[in-house]
Amino acid sequence: MNETQHKTTGAELSVVIPVSNQEAVLTKLFDRLYPVLDGLGIAYEVVFVDAGSRDRSATLLRQQYKLRPDVTRVLLLRGNAGRPAAVMAGVEVSGGDRLVTLDADPRHPPEAIPRLLAEMDRGHDYVGSFRRRYQDSRWRALVSKAMNRLREQVTRIRMTDPGCMPCAYDRAIVDAIRTADELLTPGLAYIYAANPTEIGVENTQQATGKPKYPLYESIHPNLDLMTGFSLIPLQLFSLAGIGIALVSFVLAVLLALRRLVIGPEAEGVFTLFSVLFFLAGMILFGIGLVGEYVRRLCEQSRSRPNFPVREHLHPRSGPAQPEV
Repeated sequence: MNETQHKTTGAELSVVIPVSNQEAVLTKLFDRLYPVLDGLGIAYEVVFVDAGSRDRSATLLRQQYKLRPDVTRVLLLRGNAGRPAAVMAGVEVSGGDRLVTLDADPRHPPEAIPRLLAEMDRGHDYVGSFRRRYQDSRWRALVSKAMNRLREQVTRIRMTDPGCMPCAYDRAIVDAIRTADELLTPGLAYIYAANPTEIGVENTQQATGKPKYPLYESIHPNLDLMTGFSLIPLQLFSLAGIGIALVSFVLAVLLALRRLVIGPEAEGVFTLFSVLFFLAGMILFGIGLVGEYVRRLCEQSRSRPNFPVREHLHPRSGPAQPEV
């Protein structure tokens, strides 16, 4: 991931789509995606990355490759290292001057691709997206929105929805992220971009009925941005620790004086327990926060491959050319 040059395939556009146990929606995706791309009138390639699916997703991808071998790449990974790693695996084999990421689930429609490219034609080097409507459960939507607000306060990065998949990247942005040995995420691309923007996309009903990536995948981009580009969380936790220590000390003195004046009280036990539980919660929160920073250091130092590839099916005759 540390090369500065990308492979030249002759494609003007590369579309990278991670897949994870989504056999129920792939056929519908194929029927909608390829007509949209054919209608663009440019040379393109589609890179499907199967992240260790255990259903028939890999079989359906192989079949689609046989139907459109000139424009289709299929990467079959040995395991599921998460959506960012799957996307980066597709980025590594892509060669388009522009790159679009898309979710396999049709709740993020392929019809958004022309709008993303139109914004790039206006001079933007990164075009993100945000969901106009949340079709996830109310709990997932609330958690995502809360994490977005917290991330904006901590990092000052103004993105509406960094977990939304339809995004368009200029190749220079992608190469800069690869040079930094980072995984491609919308939040990171926003930081590298000179002229970023975003569009709203309709979040249609998810065909599979439930998300194929855990809730953590929705909040992970925000955690990465907070721990990767800001020390404010650690600084705030340090200040909170000092404040709590002072308040706890004053409370301990008051309880001691109360014991001397009034004598032993059974109720004091409950007060002590409440203080201890509060402090224990803050300690656990701090350990988790520090753990995020340590995790980033470990991932950057161990040089472990993020996406071991089991099979790679690639185009036989180059990317598709405009249909006449």
